[in-house]
Amino acid sequence: MAAVKEKTVVTPKMEATCVSHARTDLSTRDVTIHIDEPVARGGTNLGFTPTETVVAGLIACTNVISNRIAESMDVEFQNMEIKCDYDFDPRGAQMKQEVDLVFIEIRMAISVNSNGTPEQIEKIRSDLAKFCPIAKLFTQAGGKIVDTWDVSPL
Repeated sequence: MAAVKEKTVVTPKMEATCVSHARTDLSTRDVTIHIDEPVARGGTNLGFTPTETVVAGLIACTNVISNRIAESMDVEFQNMEIKCDYDFDPRGAQMKQEVDLVFIEIRMAISVNSNGTPEQIEKIRSDLAKFCPIAKLFTQAGGKIVDTWDVSPL
């Protein structure tokens, strides 16, 4: 029997309708989202701003990838919550000047119930930095991600 060749590159597709200068409706697979600016910036506030959407992607990816890593190690996670704040330089988005490092530091406080040992949790943390594609976008651009874990027993 022939071995199945694993894909090393995939090409997802996404479409956007630019409803206004501030709102973009996007679809991929069978789902849609709205990315929008607040009313104060000419939007209708129907969704996250583009920059909020990128940070939301990091939070969601942190959830997905850390749970996958935990599962691969037979570690159980329950009741995960992630709180985040970040230092953002808005001058580029405001078209005041070009900015090389836009997301300077992102801080995530991750609380979770787990049966993992401290060593297993540390391995999950270090593997998360290696395998989360959204985290890679930020760190390879020069940004810093600080994740603080509060782990309670199951």
